Amino acid sequence: MKIISILPWADWLALVCFFSIWIGYAFFAKAWAKTRPSLLRTTNRYRRYWMEQAIARDPRMLDGIITQNLSTTPAFFSSTSILIVGALFALLGTTDKATELMSEIPFAQATTLIVFEFKILVLVAIFVYSFFRFSWSMRQYTFVALVIGSMPPPEDFASGQFERVAYVDRAASLVASAAETMNDGLRAYYFSFALLGWFVSPLAMVIATAVVAAILYSREFRSEVLHILKD
Repeated sequence: MKIISILPWADWLALVCFFSIWIGYAFFAKAWAKTRPSLLRTTNRYRRYWMEQAIARDPRMLDGIITQNLSTTPAFFSSTSILIVGALFALLGTTDKATELMSEIPFAQATTLIVFEFKILVLVAIFVYSFFRFSWSMRQYTFVALVIGSMPPPEDFASGQFERVAYVDRAASLVASAAETMNDGLRAYYFSFALLGWFVSPLAMVIATAVVAAILYSREFRSEVLHILKD
């Protein structure tokens, strides 16, 4: 309750705006992708193509290698998130020096020690969230490897002993879910940079959050990579 009275209303409004834009964009991107091509939706099509090829291959060593390579990215960001959280907690022990350094930056708003610590804790919460998303994505890729490893030989699909479409749908959905979960973690990283503007001023954070949302929109719905993949 103490932080509620200490933190200025401008900071509370900026924080509410920050999370509103973040959560709002996540819902917008998912809903918009149902009617418009998005990077995730387009790459999901290629993930299905991959699984259609995987059930026709024997042995499936190539698919195992691809799955392992895909899982290295969330594994890297998961371990990086732990390091960042540790560094932020270490920063909490030197907040007095950090506040002095921030006060020397032009246009930076003067803040009390407890408010500065609260801002760091919000950053910690964001990277903890990203850690859970990346680690869950990494685990989902192990499920993908499990499904690929359990696929029957191609001749069993050809004979009708196993349903081809069911296996493809299951494997493609798992890969898409792992990719979407990793995308959530990456989005948290993007918005964590916007939160750094809060150390300057509440207005700087709001502007930075809007800029990050615009960058994410351009990359997910209007990027050159999307144009290449959807053709």
